[in-house]
Amino acid sequence: MVLYANNCHDSTVAKACEARDAAALRIKVLEAEASAQRSAAGLARKTAMDIAASQLEAEGLADGVILTTDADSVVHPTWLANSWRAFAQGADCVAGYVDAAPGEFVGLGRDFQRRGFLEEYYHAVVAEMFALLDPRPHDPWPNHQVSSGASLGITLQMYRAIGGLPPRAAGEDAALTLAVESAGGRVRHAMDVCVSTSCRLDGRAAGGAADAMKLRHAVIDTFCDDELESAFTVTRKAWLKGHLRKASDIGFMQKSAILRGLDLSAGEMTSLLGTLRHTCFEVFWQELCRTNAALRYCNPLRPSMLPAEIARGEKLLRFLRAQPDPLEAVDFVMEDGVAFEARLHSLYE
Repeated sequence: MVLYANNCHDSTVAKACEARDAAALRIKVLEAEASAQRSAAGLARKTAMDIAASQLEAEGLADGVILTTDADSVVHPTWLANSWRAFAQGADCVAGYVDAAPGEFVGLGRDFQRRGFLEEYYHAVVAEMFALLDPRPHDPWPNHQVSSGASLGITLQMYRAIGGLPPRAAGEDAALTLAVESAGGRVRHAMDVCVSTSCRLDGRAAGGAADAMKLRHAVIDTFCDDELESAFTVTRKAWLKGHLRKASDIGFMQKSAILRGLDLSAGEMTSLLGTLRHTCFEVFWQELCRTNAALRYCNPLRPSMLPAEIARGEKLLRFLRAQPDPLEAVDFVMEDGVAFEARLHSLYE
């Protein structure tokens, strides 16, 4: 185990060494005073993971794995065992599920708790919608859609294949899973690989999770995460992504009425097909969403809007779960929101 204390000015190192010596644990405790440019969490994580990779190689453990978490997180008792199970089932990278530390979460008050429960519930609705309409055999439902450094694992072989953790000050976790997929690897978003993370409202990283939580605690109805869009928008995106992935060869894309319906210019189409040809579908999809205004994140929800969207999402999920081929059963999501609402009402009349 490697514990990398990045610009820590508390008793982290002393307590870690004390625990290591008392239990005779194999823990390499490293302390660093990095410059302002090198002290970001993403770069510190890269240093620690690079050291872990070199240590595995030095010990001849070519089939080893690297697991990373954060100082403000506590891994669940089954974290290691369930990570190993996911790797044994073929995963090259395991993105775990991150939950709020219960005691701290309760202490933030009922309004904040209600907001958190609504967001978490709708996150699950969105994830299942994508799982049904854009299924991926190596990442079956139940799963989630988050890649967080608080719980990430990767095989040593894949870590070296992608050149290590992308050197980013922030967002290195999502960049890692995208790099794995670009290299043809399989990412499992495992619900049973869990950590509990602090709900602290003051953190060292400007613009990080603590700042976001502090704003949401102060302004309860401020905007939710970007990916929590209306049920219509989520369904439309999941349907489009599923269809494109299902037949994602270049020839199909060039003739696809679905892509033509997005009003892409000839130059945009050429660029997107070049992306698909030289990388992977996930990179192509992200580029498509950036290119097309209708697919960009632009209409964030507020918590007060979530109950209605949850009701719409649940109605559609009940319909989709009963279908032998959910993707083919949904033929109305390219229409506008009014038509979508009318079809929802007709499903269970």
